[in-house]
This record gives sequence, structure tokens and C-alpha cells, in this order.
Amino acid sequence: MSPVKGNQLVVVQISDTHCGHPYFDGELFDHALDEILDLQPDVVVVAGDLTAEGYAPQFRQAKKYLDRLSDLEMVIIPGNHDLMNVGFLHFRDAFGKSERTVRIPFRGEGEESLHATIVAVNSSKPDFAEGEVGHYRYDWIRKAFYEYPDDYRIFVLHHHLVPLPGTGRERNIVWDAGDVLALMTELEVNLVLSGHKHVPNVWQFGEMLLVNSGTATSYRVRGYTRPSYNVIEVDDERVRIIQRYPGIGEIIAANYKRNERRLSLNPQLAGMFNRGAWNA
Repeated sequence: MSPVKGNQLVVVQISDTHCGHPYFDGELFDHALDEILDLQPDVVVVAGDLTAEGYAPQFRQAKKYLDRLSDLEMVIIPGNHDLMNVGFLHFRDAFGKSERTVRIPFRGEGEESLHATIVAVNSSKPDFAEGEVGHYRYDWIRKAFYEYPDDYRIFVLHHHLVPLPGTGRERNIVWDAGDVLALMTELEVNLVLSGHKHVPNVWQFGEMLLVNSGTATSYRVRGYTRPSYNVIEVDDERVRIIQRYPGIGEIIAANYKRNERRLSLNPQLAGMFNRGAWNA
């Protein structure tokens, strides 16, 4: 889909809040929520690991914070930490279904009705760090995207589809990563959003962008990475990924020119390896 000029979609991508962990910082969460409320995005995607160990009090804490965004459209899925200790029951109690399809209108000036379809799946399994989308979901995903063939297409899962720098062995990708990437290519998905290993990153895969968010509310970070979340702006010319550091500032992490199919990355995106990124 190519939006007409003047139309824009704004997506906030946040993940791995890890409420209940010793490194969780409620002040960081409050800063992030204040910034999100000021921004008033079209949708907030919470890509899993809301809790540290899946316990009921941790889910209540996460819900108390996220309820501040109750007036915004939200898509919330669980991560592997949320399914520990039979935590899927508490996720259901706090946030409802763990898989969702949402259709979001673009904001703008044009008369043409433009939308994005967001399909979010639960890629986690109880008490396993590894994830899987699962072949039994593929037809459901196809049907969800095919219902509105002209929409901008966004797929959300907790785990990675491709390895990320600094995350260790490739076990962190979903077990059926190759099949899912083939499915995403077949369906001409535009964005894949995920979390999991607290490493902000952007990969280009053909005409598809795979955008990973860090942790915005915890100091469980790698190397010199600092807590962050993403703001993604989509318009007729580009996709811009802004990395926000709660209460501190932001950088333009990546810029994708849609007509040229060209991705430009900010060197600071590799901040875990670069001490200087902290002083940017």
C-alpha cells in the first residue's frame, strides 16, 4: 500500500517491561508513559515480557501502569517470561486474548480511507525461553491480512525472526523462523515488530522491515545499551524509526525510503558496542 501524501501512521513499540524484576524502574515507566500520552499515537504495541516471572502481583503492577494508556488503541501480547509459572492465566485476566487482529486508520488530510492491519500472535510457550509461531496459525494469519488486501501490514510477535547482534546463539529466533519469513514475504507484510532480548535493531528483508525494541523500563540491558522504546512513523515516502530514551531524549535510529527501498541506519543504533552513544 502507498498512502496518499499527508497521511501518517504513528506506532509506539514497547516491550520487556519486566515488572517485578530487581532491575525494573518505575520512574522510567512513568517517563515513557508520559511521553506516549503526549504523543497520542495511533496505536501502542506492547510486544511481550510485561513481567519478570509471570506471577499475579507482577501482572497487576504491569496493568496498573498500562491502564494509564487506556484511552489509546493498544495491542498487547505475552512473552516467554509472562508464561512462566502458569502466567498465561494471569495474562488473560489482566489483558484478555493473547492474539489479536486490529485495523487502524491513518491520520491525515486525504479523503481516501487508509488503514493498517495489525496481526499479533503469542509466540511463547509455558516455561520455555524459545518461541514458535506454529503452522496451525498460518491460515489464520493469511485470512487476517487477506481481508483488507490494500492495508499497510504489520505483524507482531515477541521473539525474533532473525538473529540480533549481541544476543548469542540463534536459539533466540522462533523454531519456525524460516517458514514464518516465507509467509511474511508471501503476504507482503511491511513491518514485523518484536522484543525479547532487549536489543533495539532494524533489519531490512526485501521490502519488509524487522524492527526490534529494547526494554524501556528495566536496566536489564546489554553492553552500553540504555533503556528505550520505539516510535515508528509511516507515511507515503518513508518509514522512520525513532528510538526514545525515557526522560532523556531520542535519536532517529533508522529511515526507510519506500520508493527507493533503501534503509539508512544511525550508527548509534549499535549503542551496546559504543560507549559514546550514551553521550549523544
